[in-house]
Amino acid sequence: MSKFNLSAIAVRERAVTLFLIVMITVSGVFAFFKLGRAEDPGFTIKVLTVYAIWPGATAQEMQDQVADPLEKRVQELRWYDRVETYTRPGFAFMTVTLKDVTPPADVPEEFYQARKKLGDEAARLPHGVSGPFINDEYSDVFFALYSLEAPGLPPRLLVRKAETLRERLLHVPGVKNVNILGERPERIFVDFSYQRLATLGVSPTEIFDALARQNAVTPAGSVDTNGPRVFIRLDGAYDDLEKIQNTPIVAGGRTLKLGDIADIKRGYEDPATFLIRHNGEPALMLGVVMQDRWNGLELGKALEQEAGRISSDLPQGMTFAKVTDQAVNIHEAVGEFMLKFFVALGVVMLVSLLSLGWRVGIVVAAAVPLTLAAVFVIMLATGRYFDRITLGALILSLGLLVDDAIIAIEMMIVKMEEGVQRVEAAAYAWSHTAAPMLAGTLLTIIGLSPVGFARSTAGEYAGNIFWVVGISLITSWVVAVVFTPYLGVKLLPDIQPAEGGYAAMK
Repeated sequence: MSKFNLSAIAVRERAVTLFLIVMITVSGVFAFFKLGRAEDPGFTIKVLTVYAIWPGATAQEMQDQVADPLEKRVQELRWYDRVETYTRPGFAFMTVTLKDVTPPADVPEEFYQARKKLGDEAARLPHGVSGPFINDEYSDVFFALYSLEAPGLPPRLLVRKAETLRERLLHVPGVKNVNILGERPERIFVDFSYQRLATLGVSPTEIFDALARQNAVTPAGSVDTNGPRVFIRLDGAYDDLEKIQNTPIVAGGRTLKLGDIADIKRGYEDPATFLIRHNGEPALMLGVVMQDRWNGLELGKALEQEAGRISSDLPQGMTFAKVTDQAVNIHEAVGEFMLKFFVALGVVMLVSLLSLGWRVGIVVAAAVPLTLAAVFVIMLATGRYFDRITLGALILSLGLLVDDAIIAIEMMIVKMEEGVQRVEAAAYAWSHTAAPMLAGTLLTIIGLSPVGFARSTAGEYAGNIFWVVGISLITSWVVAVVFTPYLGVKLLPDIQPAEGGYAAMK
């Protein structure tokens, strides 16, 4: 490595080297504040759920005629691992799991293939089966939960207000999706007495058939004119309670109105499938999902501001309150690691100053923030962000970042004590120590390679230990052979040749 000397070039082209130092430092500060924050790194959930409904079927029928055909289709997937099925009368639920080694990039395609295969199989299921219904987005984690309460207000009006607030929250930067939880579907109840129907000679089947015929939405064609095309609509589909009450029922040669033989009223799903209470009051929840790789702390502040505006705009008697906020957990987790990180950084720099002298210590200590600034820029460019894993990797590599700089500056001091000129001594960082330092750096990085290249969910979660440590150590090597010699030339004091050194031998 002696023919091409990067250290000598860095010392010779001092203006360029100084420009690079300033540019990297400024870019690193910008990247530090721009990098996303999260409590834990993201990873791909390789599971989807499938369910089907068949009213009136037994659990065995659901297993034999619904679940088994669907299971056979999902077994055709390329990365299929297993399927777990639960059936009860009228209901079947399946959890389809892909292999843990499935590449994350292939998971969306596998989910699409599962939807396609199950959709093709739906046409072959027994008549009356609803589904299969597929959910491959249930792994979305709610970043924040907000409750909407209005004691005494009809639930349907509360849902309409929740829809309006959902639209407002979707416009907050960093929000991927907003789900409304706890909505109770509306129902129209037709209550009748079997004894009364028997007296009038009306069967329940005649009522059901009349409702189905009247509520049908069927095409009636269109009329071509010289102007716009005129579409013909059949008036009959229900849009209010009065039309249901006026539905004609023909029985025994007589025509009756449905409202004369049954009580018709508006209500809600009974029994309710899912109810939510907040502080003892019925409520709706709005779950906010954060976009991938977004800064959770920034989203938390933006949501807090929007929630304040929403609360001020709500009518009296309606409250909008925060229930959970992931930004608080992110702030605590990242703050804890940041504290440990800066304490470790301070200890490394302090030990360097105390053990090597203030001038030599400044040169060595300066290598740490310069290396970290370059690492932050690379993390921002490669889509990484601060979380438990990346911050832990930075803390792990802190003690190693000064090793190469210490070796380079010690070699320079030794050569200056031998009587070599400081510019020439700075070139020894490349010609005599660059190769051994690089070999030691690569050896350390290779020791963590199983984590970085593991084809599993654990590897996807913790893989940044390898990549961040590798980036940090390679960057520290570059700093040691490029910027440390330059700083040594600028900051080291004049060193007299030692007795028996190079000058004495001359």
